[in-house]
Amino acid sequence: MSELAGETLDELCERHGIATRYRDFWQHEHVPTDAAKRALLAAMGVASGSAELASQRAGEARHAPLVIRVGGSPPVFELAVVAPVRPEHLHWHLALESDGHSAGPCAFVGPVGGDPIAGSATVRVSCSGWPDALPLGYHEMTITEALHGGAAIATFALIVCPPQCAGIPAATGVSRLFGPAIQLYALRSRRNWGIGDFTDLAALVQLGARHGASFIGVNPLHELFLDQPAHASPYSPSTRLALNPLYLDVESVEDFSASRSAGAHVASPAFQARLDALRALDLVDYEGVAAAKREVLELLFEHFRREHLEPLSDRGRAFRAFADAEGARSYDAALFDAMQAHFARADTRVWGWPAWPDSHRDRQSAAVSEFARTRGLDVDFYLYLQWESDRQLAHVAQVARDAGMAIGLYRDLAVGANPGGAETWQCPQSFALAVHVGAPPDEFNQSGQDWGLPPWNPDRLRAESYEPWIALLRANMRHAGGLRIDHVMGLLRLFWIPETMAPGDGTYVHYPLDDLLAILALESVRNACIVVGEDLGTVPDSVRSALHDALVYSYRVLYFERGSDEEFLPPAAYPAQALVTVSTHDLPTLHGFWQGTDLAARDALRLFPSAPLRNRQHDDRAADRARLVRALAREGVLPAPVVADPLSFEQVIALHAYIARTPCALMTVQLEDVFGEPEQVNLPATAGDQYPNWQRKIRVDIEDWERDGRFGALCAAIRAQGRGSAPHGTDAVRP
Repeated sequence: MSELAGETLDELCERHGIATRYRDFWQHEHVPTDAAKRALLAAMGVASGSAELASQRAGEARHAPLVIRVGGSPPVFELAVVAPVRPEHLHWHLALESDGHSAGPCAFVGPVGGDPIAGSATVRVSCSGWPDALPLGYHEMTITEALHGGAAIATFALIVCPPQCAGIPAATGVSRLFGPAIQLYALRSRRNWGIGDFTDLAALVQLGARHGASFIGVNPLHELFLDQPAHASPYSPSTRLALNPLYLDVESVEDFSASRSAGAHVASPAFQARLDALRALDLVDYEGVAAAKREVLELLFEHFRREHLEPLSDRGRAFRAFADAEGARSYDAALFDAMQAHFARADTRVWGWPAWPDSHRDRQSAAVSEFARTRGLDVDFYLYLQWESDRQLAHVAQVARDAGMAIGLYRDLAVGANPGGAETWQCPQSFALAVHVGAPPDEFNQSGQDWGLPPWNPDRLRAESYEPWIALLRANMRHAGGLRIDHVMGLLRLFWIPETMAPGDGTYVHYPLDDLLAILALESVRNACIVVGEDLGTVPDSVRSALHDALVYSYRVLYFERGSDEEFLPPAAYPAQALVTVSTHDLPTLHGFWQGTDLAARDALRLFPSAPLRNRQHDDRAADRARLVRALAREGVLPAPVVADPLSFEQVIALHAYIARTPCALMTVQLEDVFGEPEQVNLPATAGDQYPNWQRKIRVDIEDWERDGRFGALCAAIRAQGRGSAPHGTDAVRP
């Protein structure tokens, strides 16, 4: 086995958090090959034959940030020193985020290696005279050495965090809340352009508030690839740091009412016929929607440039202020979009930055700077789309506050970003680009899963003082009162697969859970945003305990909440610190579950690995229908335990009343279940030519929901179980 500075390959892997063995779904032990281990180390920037690089990595670790809880003990950290050094030689200086300062002497705790008196060494050091109370925030600590005139020998980020995330605002006076969850693109209205938009979302906020909802859950609003609108998965975005401009209500952009050319274009019979056709479709035509919106948005930007940007009116200054305030997050997304559009126009095979010319793949290159200089107007167009998206989302958040919603928008944060998108281009060093995140083999996917998303490099994440994580949280807590963390287990470990290997060749890589959770709590408190962790699947007890202690709400799905006898758990058995739901976007809808629509789709696409497994799944589903009916009857929310087809609306209400009775603090209602949709939003392990993932629309226009009655009736049944507030926001304008 290869050795490095006295370490075996396995020891080197363990030092960098790479699991050298793990147990799969069947509790079989897997040991990755040496080739896989070396590939994962290389993806982290660690060469298994280079002592020099290993030493460099160790040096970076010694300057990793110090993350502590408020009121905790003084930090103890490792420090590289050169002889002769004594405790009285070292002092700490703390510069607070608020411009305050503290200082004091250091004390040796003990050696880690070497001799601090006779030669260079690594020692453990603590801080004497530490302040009794430090403010929350991002501070900077410097260690100086008196023998060298007070020269700084190390600098650390010191991040002081609260013990827990933000909780549900106490002012609500209600301990158990609910709200509808929607894929925003799926909202139908008689005024949108064939895709749900931010104005539709504001209408849903008003409607939900009138029926006692405290929040609206939405799919990830991350920016996708604007030049490839058919790539519609919100969980494989170009960047999670910017918004998807396809959700813009073009006619609500301020420049629309002032632009004669845009108004005339939209009012033309030909354009109105296009919009009517886009609205009438049962599936979102992303390419058609994107083409229609871009035509008009370009006219709006031209008006904005002429009337506001070049003369720099108040509106133009507001645009520049947004760009400055958002920094690289929005600007780099806009710069990426402009460059991607430029290169794709010349070659439609250009799918992302890895297919760009070498000179433009480096964000810091002279070629990129030259592009930004000579094509600044192109960049400003995409920045304009981000600005208007942010303004419209801010308006939705204000509508929620005005309607009295306790939480408002409940956003969703995807586990990763596309390898060819703006996020990885902006900071490629933060990612292990030669690796994909996925899942090991299990009963449904016996070959495992490769999600095609590069993970963050945990070594780099620490070296960058967790700045990518902080930026990501801030971007997605913006205008939100709640945030769902997709695959929250990723804070502890992710399943890494070398890009040239199969999922079965991968293994788990561990992340600094305590630090990431602490920073999550800090940003949650600062943004007054509660956090829900999607913790489905096998989650170690230690992780559940850490999430619970940090006030991260668990995620409980009715389908999975079973006892040892496979019977559905009674409502009283659910935890209070949780969000409960019947289903999710990756699972069958309630009607689909009842009818076995998902099983039929998998069967037709030959997704079952074997006939016995297919037959067992069908048998299990029939048994589950009977179990559900028995559970409803035991709880008294359905009179008779009779399994009937099709699922009636009375049964839909009973099932939601059942989970509404749980002590879970939060509950979501999937709108596909309200309106009887049998097909699920996304069928995992399928491609676009197999199944229309992320395209299905709700069948009923939002203007007709009150007359339809089902949404109101379901909300009333939930309130009857003591969940939610009295209907409010009745003075809001009806959609």
